[in-house]
Amino acid sequence: MGDPDEASTVVVCDMGPVTHPDAGTIDALARLQLIARRDGVRLHLLNTSQELRELLALTGLSDVLPLCPGLPGRVGRQAEEREQPFGVEEGDHPTDPIP
Repeated sequence: MGDPDEASTVVVCDMGPVTHPDAGTIDALARLQLIARRDGVRLHLLNTSQELRELLALTGLSDVLPLCPGLPGRVGRQAEEREQPFGVEEGDHPTDPIP
């Protein structure tokens, strides 16, 4: 339709629920961006994990699939930082290396 840089509509895609991005994730995002640009829309990614940002960089799509301007890649706590439910504690596993 026109130059994608002239698009007035921005669609924000929350990537927070994507915990294990892979080539399929990248393919789907690239296709979504292509469709958005054809319709004169800009797509921005929100709550991207470090792994997803690394995959975007590796595939050369970091500039094509930008993060939301002015926002960090991931908002909030990482899954590893979550507190264990009451009564559940992480224990040692027999194959863990001895500290």
